[in-house]
Amino acid sequence: MVNIAHISEVTGVYSELAARLALIANGWTVHSAETAEAYDILATDPLTGEHKRIQCKTIRQRHDRGGDLVVIAKKGNGTTYDLSDADYIVGVWAAEGNVPRVFIFENRLLGEYWCSAARASERWVELPLALNRSIYAEAI
Repeated sequence: MVNIAHISEVTGVYSELAARLALIANGWTVHSAETAEAYDILATDPLTGEHKRIQCKTIRQRHDRGGDLVVIAKKGNGTTYDLSDADYIVGVWAAEGNVPRVFIFENRLLGEYWCSAARASERWVELPLALNRSIYAEAI
């Protein structure tokens, strides 16, 4: 076993990097902040051109609840994210040994977002990790 950072820290960083990659692959412009912010990612929506604050969370699969997926959308102090903190929540489902799946949905001011694994793509918007070159205009 390698002695590295705590697994929850590694998982969080992994999820945020997967979220950034999925956003970029789907036409979002992802920005970097020089200071710590309440949101994890600031990105420009490719359809509206608006800047959106995004909170990234790792999706947990609850085997004790029939395999349902849950996104715990709470701050470190246990409160939910209000709209000044995040416009969207991005959930990253990184099942052991599988390519992560990334979902985005509006912040509805809830502490938990639940969905069955079978209906995740219907209930939440899935952002594929594969680069979609067709959405980018060719430079002349």
